[in-house]
Amino acid sequence: MSVLTGRAPRGALLLTLPAIAVLLLVMAVPFGVIVLRSFAEPVPGLANYVWFFQTPVNLTVLARTFTIAFWVTASCVLVAYPYAFAMSIAGPRLRLVLIMCVLVPFWVSGVVRTLAWVILLQDSGVINRILLALGFEKVRLIRTQLGVTIGMTQVLLPFMIMPLYAVMRGIDLRLLQAARSLGAHPVKSFFQIYLPLSLPGVFAGATLVFILSLGFYITPLLLGGPQSTMLSTLIQQQVLSLLSWGRGGAMGVVLLVATFGVLALAGPFMRRRYQISGGSR
Repeated sequence: MSVLTGRAPRGALLLTLPAIAVLLLVMAVPFGVIVLRSFAEPVPGLANYVWFFQTPVNLTVLARTFTIAFWVTASCVLVAYPYAFAMSIAGPRLRLVLIMCVLVPFWVSGVVRTLAWVILLQDSGVINRILLALGFEKVRLIRTQLGVTIGMTQVLLPFMIMPLYAVMRGIDLRLLQAARSLGAHPVKSFFQIYLPLSLPGVFAGATLVFILSLGFYITPLLLGGPQSTMLSTLIQQQVLSLLSWGRGGAMGVVLLVATFGVLALAGPFMRRRYQISGGSR
C-alpha cells in the first residue's frame, strides 16, 4: 500500500480478482438463488416466511439454536482461555506439543470425532462406566442438549484457542510483574491488566465460534435428539426430504438475518470493550 496516498497499487487489486470471482461463484450466486426461491416457491410472495413465523416449532427450534450456540461459545471461552494462556507462556518444546494437540483434530474427519463422542457419551459408554465404578449413578448425556454442547465444544475449540493465542503472544508479561512489584495481588493484576488486553482475542474467537455453531448439522444430528434439534436439521428435512426449497431457503434466510441481528446488537459493546483494552496498553 502506498505510504503517501494510502491506496493499494492497481496490480494488488488485480491480484484479488480471482479470489473475488471464486467467492461470487461459490457463495454469492448460490445464496442469491436460495433467496429468490424462498420468495418464489411454491407461490410468489412472503408465504414461506409467514409459514415460518406462524409455526411454533420453527420459532422454538430457532431459539434453541441460538441457546446452544451461546452455551457452546461460553464453554469454548472457559476451556480455551487457560489453554491459550499456557501456550503463550510455555517453552518452545511444550508450546509445540500444545499447538499440535490443537491442530491434530483438524486432520480427523468431523464425523469420526462425533462418532467417538457417541461411544463416550452413550448410556453404556466410557463416561458412565467410570461414574459407576466410582459409585455414582448414570448420567444421561446422549440425545441431550448437554451432549450436543460437549461435542460441538470439542470440535470448535481450535477456532477459539488460536485467536486467543495470537493475542496473548503479544501481551508483555512484564506488566504483571510490575503490578505485583507495586503491591498488587496476582488476581487483581490479572483482571485489571491481562484480561483487558486479551479481550480482542476473546471477542474474535467467540464471534467465530458462535457463527460456526449456528450452522452445525452432523454433531447435533448424531449426539442430539428431538429435544435438541437445531435449525440446520429442519432445513435439511425441508430441502432433501420434503423437496421444499422455498421453505428451506426461508429458514436459511431467517437464520442469517437473526445472526446478523445478534452481531449488530453485540457490535457496539465489543467495540467499546476493544477500545478499553486498546487504551490500557
